[in-house]
Amino acid sequence: MFEEMNEQQARVQILDMVKAYCDKYHGAEEVYKKGGRIPYAKRVYDNAEMLNLVDSALEFWLTSGRYTVSFEERMAEYLEVRFCSLVNSGSSANLLAFMALTSPLLKERAIKRGDEVITVAAGFPTTIAPIVQYGAVPVFVDVTIPQYNIDVTMLEAAFSPKTKAVMAAHTLGNPFDLKVVKNFCDRHGLWLIEDNCDALGSIYNWNGKECFTGTVGDIGTSSFYPPHHMTMGEGGAVYTNNPLLNKIVRSFRDWGRDCSCVSGQDNMCGHRFDCQYGELPFGYDHKYVYSHFGYNLKATDLQAAIGCAQLEKLPSFIKARRKNFEFLSRELQGVKEYLELPSACEGSRPSWFGFLMTCKNGLDRNGMVQYLENKGIQTRMLFAGNLLKHPCFDEMRKSGEGFRVVGELKNTDRIMNDTFWIGLYPGMSEDMLAYMAEMIKEYIAVFTTL
Repeated sequence: MFEEMNEQQARVQILDMVKAYCDKYHGAEEVYKKGGRIPYAKRVYDNAEMLNLVDSALEFWLTSGRYTVSFEERMAEYLEVRFCSLVNSGSSANLLAFMALTSPLLKERAIKRGDEVITVAAGFPTTIAPIVQYGAVPVFVDVTIPQYNIDVTMLEAAFSPKTKAVMAAHTLGNPFDLKVVKNFCDRHGLWLIEDNCDALGSIYNWNGKECFTGTVGDIGTSSFYPPHHMTMGEGGAVYTNNPLLNKIVRSFRDWGRDCSCVSGQDNMCGHRFDCQYGELPFGYDHKYVYSHFGYNLKATDLQAAIGCAQLEKLPSFIKARRKNFEFLSRELQGVKEYLELPSACEGSRPSWFGFLMTCKNGLDRNGMVQYLENKGIQTRMLFAGNLLKHPCFDEMRKSGEGFRVVGELKNTDRIMNDTFWIGLYPGMSEDMLAYMAEMIKEYIAVFTTL
């Protein structure tokens, strides 16, 4: 087949065939029929992603390579930050973001075991897991409804001499009050980690300038799991403007090594064999010097290749999510007596991940959810609801150690009992959105006649 071709010619032919294959077997959109299954999220892609994937596969580099470098540069440019590090998942991104703040390179500002981190229990567990697993103490405050974000009025009450950081998510794309949180952190000399995994592309007006969420604090994180704003299957990113934090993040990501050489390169610093580290012998190979107890959390170049194509589509994805949110908001205005509809944080333009609703006036969340699921509409809870109620906290609840709660978590518990959400992903048609709104109103109409 390739007898008369050089490698480049063969590659072109393969990619032409891949394009044709993708267009024929993956290109046709499914026509939605009323009552058909509506997932809360779905991949949106075309031949560009598949071409990049195969192009990377043909190189067979497999680990991080040229596509990784390209993605990191382009992602940083998009977010207007100095540094971006690609990792294998959003969970790994949160792990790295937190662990970076434990580095001895940060001296007195380093988080140590027993130090406290202010956060919330209404969210995804991987925002909390690194804190607990390291031996720091999560300090939980309540959230607000209908923003579903950290209650900033509780920050001062949560502060103690042991507080070192705030780590919280922008819930389902809705920014938390960054102005208040950032000023609080600056006033007390605290780190701020923005879990931006559900909010890529959300905008907050910071000091008169529109900034992307994840870029106002010290470190931001993203997830590229398939339901998120863009995908590479598995994948995530950590980004920052701080060169020292970037150095630490990359060390923890790459086994904890001191060396900054990228895969396949040696001796970029020119001092591979002529320095003293720890109690190692003088001249010990710098590629095998470890400044942290790190991990291997790199993504593959195959993932990065898909991400490069997805990044081109991201602005259109965000635009579609906002449009879908506005449609549902209009359609559901008539049932606000029974549903608390989501509200954007003041001074923000969310890149909505989902459409959150909280049942009120006796409306049963479980009944509503079951009704929608039976009608083919996929629903989701606000993740953990209240993480403190989950089995992973059983031992800590029994001992009363390892965490602190400030005030009452009334809204958190209400979310656990009364809140759910439906999707807004860019591939949704207006017919799908209209059907979801119709079924919600239909259930409420039945409920009100009982």
